[in-house]
Amino acid sequence: MSTVIDPNSAIETFREAAELNLDDPFRKGSQILLPDYGQVVVTGDLHGHRRNFAKLVKYCGLASSRSRHVILQEIIHVDDEDSASTDLSNELLLEAARWKVEFPDQVFFIQSNHEVSQLTGRAIMKAGHGVLEGFVAGVEATYGRDDAPSVMAAIETFIESYPLAARTSNGLFISHSLPSERDMADFDPSILNRRVTRKDLEEGPADKFLWGRRHSSDLLDRLADMLDVELFILGHQPEPMGFRQVGQRLLILASDHSHGVFLPIDLSKPVAMAEVVKRIRKFVSVA
Repeated sequence: MSTVIDPNSAIETFREAAELNLDDPFRKGSQILLPDYGQVVVTGDLHGHRRNFAKLVKYCGLASSRSRHVILQEIIHVDDEDSASTDLSNELLLEAARWKVEFPDQVFFIQSNHEVSQLTGRAIMKAGHGVLEGFVAGVEATYGRDDAPSVMAAIETFIESYPLAARTSNGLFISHSLPSERDMADFDPSILNRRVTRKDLEEGPADKFLWGRRHSSDLLDRLADMLDVELFILGHQPEPMGFRQVGQRLLILASDHSHGVFLPIDLSKPVAMAEVVKRIRKFVSVA
């Protein structure tokens, strides 16, 4: 059941959060450069999972942990056949935008293929339904058909403001995905050093950070050298048990189901895959 939300308040929140994303003091170009102190909490895809998001907010306790940061990705498009025709994940997106407004220097977003698909109209099907149409139907259910177009415009402004990735001074690179082998010939990592445009997201180099899968150890080594990092933390790929390690370079997280996980990492200490994996927490462990 949809919550009754004032459309004008939602529009203002999405627009303010977009401005904060673009003017973030930790942002350089299209990446977030996290400090060498405190902690970052990394999530995988959330896909409208409100219970896990609520537990994340509780765990992070940002008001009393000012050196803790959190990275969110793929918030929209509920992975639920019963919700496919009317997807209310817009309401979780608004909660996340409010969190950014409340803690602008601690809450960050990274771009994902589902958000970009909603922005650009690139069709995605789940359970035989078009998720883009289901999301719009959910916005209409939340705000009414008259106000839905204005809210959608504000949501698109918010999504377009996301950076592509985040990195830490101790060698982590956090993004939704990475270029696949077939993308490497024309991959241009300098896209990270400037703000991306909608055209970049539709068909340009930014798209390479959103869709790649099946990364070999050799490819990960090449990307690590190219991007000057040690480990990659990604979402994008369904992981029934919440995470999967790929060699010594890659960890994939999923936060959108009952086995979902999140990852707290100390920003001031060296990173190694074995230690990072030990830090993984399940949402069900948060009381």
